[in-house]
Amino acid sequence: MGKTGSEFLDEPPPGPELTRYDRDHMVLYLRILDAERDGADWREVVRILFGMDPDQDPERCRRMHDSHLARARWMTEQGYRELVRESQRPKPR
Repeated sequence: MGKTGSEFLDEPPPGPELTRYDRDHMVLYLRILDAERDGADWREVVRILFGMDPDQDPERCRRMHDSHLARARWMTEQGYRELVRESQRPKPR
């Protein structure tokens, strides 16, 4: 089962730069993108990945799903660039 909802923000921090939250939740972003690609129902995604029951708080769960999916898409379009730049920096000796 996924983590509990308390380990996730309702919405990832916005902005044009990679955040600590993004780094900590990259696996979540990959899994939510996979679920979208596979046509998974958002309610099932929330149950599995966020460990939350969308029947108890559907608005919050939908907001969490949609905002994390949007951030995951941002990572594939722009956020990854910062990771690439970091990987190309010389390593300290």
